Amino acid sequence: MDAADLIWMNGEFVAWEDAKVHVLTHGLHYGTGVFEGVRCYDTESKGPAVFRHEDHIDRLFTSAELYYMPMPFSREQVRDATLELIGRNGLRSCYIRPLVYRGYGTMGLFPLDAPVDVAIAVWEWGSYLGDEGKKNGVRARVSSWRRISSDSLIPQAKASGQYLNSILAKIESHQTGYEEAILLDERGFVCEGTGENLFVVRDGVIVTPPITASILGGINRSAVIQIARDLGYEIVERDIARAELYLCDELYCTGTAAELTPIREVDDHTIGSGRPGEVTLAVQTAFEDALHGRSDRYADWLDPVPAHHFSAARV
Repeated sequence: MDAADLIWMNGEFVAWEDAKVHVLTHGLHYGTGVFEGVRCYDTESKGPAVFRHEDHIDRLFTSAELYYMPMPFSREQVRDATLELIGRNGLRSCYIRPLVYRGYGTMGLFPLDAPVDVAIAVWEWGSYLGDEGKKNGVRARVSSWRRISSDSLIPQAKASGQYLNSILAKIESHQTGYEEAILLDERGFVCEGTGENLFVVRDGVIVTPPITASILGGINRSAVIQIARDLGYEIVERDIARAELYLCDELYCTGTAAELTPIREVDDHTIGSGRPGEVTLAVQTAFEDALHGRSDRYADWLDPVPAHHFSAARV
């Protein structure tokens, strides 16, 4: 990880190396935290700008509410702190990690007496599945681990402890020679990757699992759905059988960390020609244009970092 200079913690800017928590922090023991993955891009039209910032903040607050964690800061305070943090660190493009967690003060499974702490970190981070993967596609396998069910936890919340599910699948895929894992839901239908939403393309129609399939409602998923519709493609949200992964013409995944990455192979079955397909490339190109401020149509998805915040950056 490339360290930045500062991290924002509970209203204060602290040195990266001093951003510490007590070993008895509640979230460290029980996973009582929620978070977001957000990106800032050095755009051509607005300079450094955060993509879909308001949507990410809304989801952060929703996740906190679902896990009974009252936010000690307002949405606007979180937004302002994030923009100032980017500027103070002198970053033109970066990954952003807001984290809301139960802090130090009590132990045991009853969490409501533990304080709610908020931290925001930013650092330079390339594509989660690699630039080569974004260009040529990655190899994936269907994991033996099933996606957490809404009978047990809240798949629609981006909660820290829930990601043990994805970590098991990610390790399994890595140890068996694949770059990513695909999880099925408790009914055996296609759900999502370890940190991405999935899109199947067949006969020019784009199909993606619905929210009822225990997926996280991805911010980039929403953006890519709108972009695909604007390009004239039909989007269908429905259950997807495992075999459809092998039979489809194209397959790609989306996420803040992964951006839009094609999948060229699943369980040693080549997808289509084994190269990113026409639909995937069209949507990916339009999506990249939106991310980097090259599209007037999606300009309102960008939240610029005010220039004066960079004046406080360390020299």
